[in-house]
Amino acid sequence: MVEKFLNIFRIPDLRKRVLFTMAMLAIYRLGGHLPTPGVNFLKLEQAFSQNAGSLLGFVDLFSGGNLRRMTVFALGIMPYITASIILQLLTVVYEPLAKLQKEGELGRKKITEWTRYITIMLSAIQSFGIAIGLEKAGDFVLNPGPGFVLMTMLTLTAGSTFVMWLGEQITDRGIGNGMSLLIFAGIVVGLPRGVEDLWQKAANATWGPVTPVLMIGLVIFMIAVVGFIVYVERCERRMPVQYAKRVVGRKVMGGQSTHLPLRVNAGGVMPVIFASSILTLPQTIGYGVKNSRYFSDLFRMLGWGEPLYTLLYALGIIFFAYFYVSIVFNPSEVADNMRKYGGFIPGIRPGKRTADYINDVMTRITLVGALYLIVISFIPEWMIAGIHLNHLPVWLGGGLFERLPVWVTNGLGVNFYFGGTSLLIVVGVAMDTVTQIEAQLIMRHYDGFTARSGRIRGRRNWS
Repeated sequence: MVEKFLNIFRIPDLRKRVLFTMAMLAIYRLGGHLPTPGVNFLKLEQAFSQNAGSLLGFVDLFSGGNLRRMTVFALGIMPYITASIILQLLTVVYEPLAKLQKEGELGRKKITEWTRYITIMLSAIQSFGIAIGLEKAGDFVLNPGPGFVLMTMLTLTAGSTFVMWLGEQITDRGIGNGMSLLIFAGIVVGLPRGVEDLWQKAANATWGPVTPVLMIGLVIFMIAVVGFIVYVERCERRMPVQYAKRVVGRKVMGGQSTHLPLRVNAGGVMPVIFASSILTLPQTIGYGVKNSRYFSDLFRMLGWGEPLYTLLYALGIIFFAYFYVSIVFNPSEVADNMRKYGGFIPGIRPGKRTADYINDVMTRITLVGALYLIVISFIPEWMIAGIHLNHLPVWLGGGLFERLPVWVTNGLGVNFYFGGTSLLIVVGVAMDTVTQIEAQLIMRHYDGFTARSGRIRGRRNWS
């Protein structure tokens, strides 16, 4: 394994890309220690400690602790993701934007430019909401007033724009997807804090005499979640494809049987990121007016662990799972390319019938992938905050759930860094990055990381 790892640094281009990616991630972590002027960090740290099992603690997990410390990178990559969602949705309903997307590289550059502008606008709006919320929430601001609001807007907007630039540079000049790697870095930084939290709970016997048994069960559960995520991420539906024989000059080409791999979770972690960013946006903007008599009930129902939030989160994951797959996978294009090269699915006519068949299969497995994402994404919510079914109205049976155990409705208070959405992102990004590195190694006749990959060998003569 050490030899395979050293192969990365024997290829000049790959070595340069890996080192560049590491340097950009180091800059991102360095910026995570630059504070926003005028904020009382001690008070803010105490507030986040008290709300560790709330939505604020969950959002802070994805920012790598930047929101807790209110650094210049407190907004993180979420404004860029939200801007990308807005433009992707507009390409479906706005025809000129859809035509621009089909114009190739020039159209993509124009859409990327608009994404940057929307990111800056959203960053300014979110930073304004954070500044007003900090002023109204308590003693979080040293010198409140218009000067603090403007300084916070300028600092956080500039930080979010710089994070967006870092992600784009990693994608263009590094290895892997830059935006995903930034989220990956933010989550991995919180792992030591999660280990320390579990260790303190075990040392203090937080759950009473059964604490050792629960700790062992929790560790086993974490390992099972890791195995389940890796298994599903590797699952695919292999659709058989047969290529007919054809004569080109003096050569007979085709005639082989192959398969079309369709991933169960084709959208990866993007549906989860999209759904969570959409739900955290109103919470961030309206944090300062959450105590208003007009909006207090709405923000309470959109709180982490509340039934309405859980329902919207699940529906959002399903929607974005289908939406993202519709963007990255076009059954009609696959069917046309298959027909051009003389390929067909046994028992299915080429052309539109093939496209419809592929679309039907993709629709079914995407639903399975979306349900898998929902289960994985709700694990940290169930572990930290529980399911507040007892908060349902009486006419929906809220009173019936009052008899449920406390650990069901209020959770265990465990910062579950090793499972759920965080681990899904960590495992998904790590697997994609390793796959890209392995492809570069195999292309240059080096051994990859997995057991199936190997050095590309020439033809052997046996005497």
